[in-house]
Amino acid sequence: MSSQPFTIKKLFRYFWIAVSGKETEFTTGSIRKAIFMLSIPMILEMLMESIFALVDIAYVSQVSVNAVATIGLTESVITLVYAVAIGLSMAATAVVARRVGEKDIQGAREAAVQAIFLGILVAVIVGVIGFLFNKEILALMGAEEDLIEEGHGYTKWLIGGNITIMLLFLINAIFRGAGDASIAMWTLVLSNGLNIILDPIFIFGLGPVPEYGVTGAAIATNIGRGTAVLFQLGILFFGWGKIKLIVADVVLNAKVMLNLIKVSLGGIAQFLIGTSSWVFLMRIMSEFGSEILAGYTIAIRVMMFTLMPSWGMSNAAATLVGQNLGAKQPDRAERSVWKTGKYNAFFMGFVSLIYLLFAKQIVGWFNATPAVVENGALCLQIIAAGYVFYAYGMVVTQAFNGSGDTQTPTKINLISFWTYQLPLAYVLALVLDFGALGVFIAITTAEVLLAIIAIVWFKKGNWKLVKV
Repeated sequence: MSSQPFTIKKLFRYFWIAVSGKETEFTTGSIRKAIFMLSIPMILEMLMESIFALVDIAYVSQVSVNAVATIGLTESVITLVYAVAIGLSMAATAVVARRVGEKDIQGAREAAVQAIFLGILVAVIVGVIGFLFNKEILALMGAEEDLIEEGHGYTKWLIGGNITIMLLFLINAIFRGAGDASIAMWTLVLSNGLNIILDPIFIFGLGPVPEYGVTGAAIATNIGRGTAVLFQLGILFFGWGKIKLIVADVVLNAKVMLNLIKVSLGGIAQFLIGTSSWVFLMRIMSEFGSEILAGYTIAIRVMMFTLMPSWGMSNAAATLVGQNLGAKQPDRAERSVWKTGKYNAFFMGFVSLIYLLFAKQIVGWFNATPAVVENGALCLQIIAAGYVFYAYGMVVTQAFNGSGDTQTPTKINLISFWTYQLPLAYVLALVLDFGALGVFIAITTAEVLLAIIAIVWFKKGNWKLVKV
């Protein structure tokens, strides 16, 4: 990680330091080491999330094709909640990282509390809507009557219990902004470890727990994530993190909250644009029947297994940008982004080769129905063709967000997804009768376009001047 000779022993030593959270200074010393120390726990954190996503879909695949399709439809809606959670999280990470870089820990604590208040408010509103109108939500997404009857309980409990998702995202973003990436990692180890254990118990029934079917997956998720949120709050108030709250901090602060809202609005809009485009894509896919929809859902879950670690590296870039700008080192912030992008591209390039060669076998592990395998494999192969572009696109857009410039990625997403991806998907899939293939082509080419635009704007350097 420095000029010293590379050894396996040294690698394991740095790995242990990274996951134990002993390294907390990222504005001085080797940039490569700083990327490693932040990326490793963030990659492991995201890997835990994607492992759970795969295990979850593997269990649910044993229930029915409708159950898998229900998850696809519900999660395309819950991504709108993720958009708000991620938007607020980006603001929290940017402001906390900037304050930590400025050595203003009290300011970081104030930002953390106001971010949590905002998250609770949004989650309660969304939860009530999801709990009361779950059947209507599935119908709006184009679900057939038998799917709605089998799957509405999953939608009810997943969206109704979204506060666990919201707070899990937000508080982990606070930890990351402070440089406490290892705490965020251990939180998801707890959350997803519990999910994996509880999933089969609630889906298939065990002992006194009845068989809930696909609804059981949502119940297990809420319990796992809810337990992890309690763990996060314990760390914030009693733990070993850089940010430690006291009861006196838990008050509304209008100035800090308005600043967070201002920064987060761009982030929320950015992800609403991106995730709402996925909702419309899922709506187009629902035109082709449950088997094709199930193949698409499985392929997306498999993709998340590799996109999540890539997000981990991107989050590391965001923290490095925020802290180094706070420490008045913009050139170091920029060098961190290019180095992170390069490492991410190597990783994603390797993964794309695996998907291109073994797509059918991978999808077949989850469901052996020929139409599901054929369409899931086709989705994996076409989307994997653009993976190297995704690598740079994710890192650079997260670098903008880490600086507090959430407006630029919003414009990039608007051009790439709404102006380009959605019209192209509709025309190719439904007008020109390419079917699901048209949607897959639109997804890949839109991500390539996004990466190119992001790199061009990043090189202009305006993000270095943003104040948060």
